[in-house]
Amino acid sequence: MNPDATHRRRIRRLRAALLEWYHANRRDLPWRRSRDPYAIWISETMLQQTRVETVIPYYERFLERFPSVDVLADADEDDVFSAWAGLGYYSRARNLHRASKQIASDHGGELPRSVAALRALPGIGRYTAGALASIAFDAPEPIVDGNVVRVLTRLHGIREDTAIRSVIDRLWDEATLLARGESPGDLNQALMELGALVCTPRTPDCAACPLVRSCNAHARGDAEELPIKTKKTKPLPMEAACASIERRGKLLATRRPEKGLMAGMWELAGGDLLPDEAPEEGFHRALRERTGLAVKRAESIGEIGHAFTHRTLRLHVFRCGPPTGRIRLRGPTAHRWVSRIELERLALGKATLKALALLDEHRR
Repeated sequence: MNPDATHRRRIRRLRAALLEWYHANRRDLPWRRSRDPYAIWISETMLQQTRVETVIPYYERFLERFPSVDVLADADEDDVFSAWAGLGYYSRARNLHRASKQIASDHGGELPRSVAALRALPGIGRYTAGALASIAFDAPEPIVDGNVVRVLTRLHGIREDTAIRSVIDRLWDEATLLARGESPGDLNQALMELGALVCTPRTPDCAACPLVRSCNAHARGDAEELPIKTKKTKPLPMEAACASIERRGKLLATRRPEKGLMAGMWELAGGDLLPDEAPEEGFHRALRERTGLAVKRAESIGEIGHAFTHRTLRLHVFRCGPPTGRIRLRGPTAHRWVSRIELERLALGKATLKALALLDEHRR
């Protein structure tokens, strides 16, 4: 990857235009006010597959609760999950916690500076390593995320499926060429910011783009058709049932396995329904199989819907009295009898929060 003199001049022009635009138009985001590698790491992890507006309050609360690597490493995993609850993709929280322990033990509580060392940490892939190295440590390392893919495919007129390995490699090569030079962190953020604010998926604002004169897709008039992506598979439907099971004023909560959907999260007792299984029948079966408990009657409260990345959930919600039997967990990794307030302090997924809201509405 040794560009000739003409290509090098073009890259310099593109870099200059991007940096000038970014310094004049960048959003004032809380993580951009910090040079602390830890804070930047938290922001980059939260921003994966999550909108900026959603991340900001979580980021601020998380840093207030866990202000350093050492504090995060010493924290209980349930506390970390609780602070993360609502952001989704909970493996990110688990990897953050695991990586913080590794940083504390192997790197003296300081994030390593090299891409190779960063990528050796749980949850840090090629993109996050490049973002941390460039933004936190001013290293000329590239990044390629969804926004960058959109900018680069349009800029260079890449009209092939971006899931193809050769196309992915080319995008990283182009990003690498742009990252080489002054202010690589700002340059990388400029690419992402341009994709977020100007070079948008629909109706890109080409008139406001600093790269418009060099943009192949603008010249060809097919910017909205790029990038070319493999069509996503349709989410698979699933049905489950859960219940508010009370005993002496306490509710039963169970914790999901460490792997799989909503790994490690707490939820109301219940489980998945079998194909064509009636909701109440399935609830009684799942409760018995997963906890060893039984209830005489389950009052149907209603149902809620929730969409995951690859699944759509229809969750039937019940309310029950005191159970009989003895706790024998098969599937859940832990259980607790907790008050309503204590339940809210656990790491709960959005589907469980929706179920609790439905139960609260029924009580009122």
